[in-house]
Amino acid sequence: MKMSQPIYYFDNNATTRIAPEVVDAMLPFLKEYWGNPSSAYSFGHGVTRHINEARERVAALINADPREILFTSCGTESNNSAIHSALVTHPEKRHLVTTSVEHSANIKFCDFLKKRGYEVTLLPVESDGTLDLHLLEKSIRPDTAIVSVMWANNETGVLFPIEEIAAICRSKGTLFHTDAVQTPGKLKIEVKELGVDLLSLSAHKLHAPKGIGLLYVKRRTKYQPYVIGGGQERGRRGGTENVPYIVAFGRAAELAMASLQDENTRVRGLRDKLETGVLNRIEGSSRNGAKEPRLPNTTNLAFADVEAEGILLLLDQVDICASSGSACTTGSLDPSHVLRAMGSTAERARGSVRFSLGSYNTEAEVDYVLKHLPEIIAKLRANESGLEGVSTGRDVAHKS
Repeated sequence: MKMSQPIYYFDNNATTRIAPEVVDAMLPFLKEYWGNPSSAYSFGHGVTRHINEARERVAALINADPREILFTSCGTESNNSAIHSALVTHPEKRHLVTTSVEHSANIKFCDFLKKRGYEVTLLPVESDGTLDLHLLEKSIRPDTAIVSVMWANNETGVLFPIEEIAAICRSKGTLFHTDAVQTPGKLKIEVKELGVDLLSLSAHKLHAPKGIGLLYVKRRTKYQPYVIGGGQERGRRGGTENVPYIVAFGRAAELAMASLQDENTRVRGLRDKLETGVLNRIEGSSRNGAKEPRLPNTTNLAFADVEAEGILLLLDQVDICASSGSACTTGSLDPSHVLRAMGSTAERARGSVRFSLGSYNTEAEVDYVLKHLPEIIAKLRANESGLEGVSTGRDVAHKS
């Protein structure tokens, strides 16, 4: 990697740069205050105060009670924990409902559950990625333990009406969980207004380190721990607390709340400039998913007669980081399950690229992409295969 070269980073839905303020907040807990908070001596248990302060900060991010916050290792653990708990605490209910465009954390866990005798309803979506709420309501049965629907799609940015879905689930007496991993700092999160029972977040999507997440568990919601061990997290999640990362999460939550207006004005404007510029300059390009409601930072674009693998490789050669709609590695590109669920052909799905912006992106960086991307598409189209003459000896980053 050419670290001396500037990096034009447009993959913020995959992960984000750690904010300098977050690094400053966590460093003392790596270098000085590294004791185990479960210890009897003050050097250890003294850091508990900082965990509590961080819990208050992330609770404020979603307008929850700090006692409703359960720290986990990531969004995947949070999603798995929510579904697992609903099934274990309601053993008589062996059915769950989710959508066909969820993150693999849900899709693959549901595949795992089906092999163990559970029934899973995967709701289809419309061609623009939106959801039919009447179909969702009809899919909830007396034996449905939980409905799990993401708030914002990580590939297209399309938003689902979580408040309405929560009301439907409440009327049916069914637990509702939402994967809200992509929303902090982009959308205002008010769990009381949303009416959700469980909600997942992951810190590395909001300028904190990888390896720390949370699960919001609404008060009086039955909960069975997924990770069993010591009595940490009030007995709801075993394992020694990751103090530096919990502190980092707390600081990042403060920054996310402060950046909400910037994300919905300046960053949205940059996203729109990029999207409009591409659609106007590159023939055979089009947007995947509804224009609105959508995350303010995300655009997923399809390019006719080329493959995303070639686009990403050539973007990488000019230090631009973006991603395809699916896992993309040397010599192969599986069509995105999200785009396929939206009715896209395999060819269109394979020719789609996601650009996801963040608070560190600038207008000059957008101009840089608009300068190089049309040339890259033209070069690939000039080659019969769309990949001829392009080195494919490197792995290409994939979605998250």
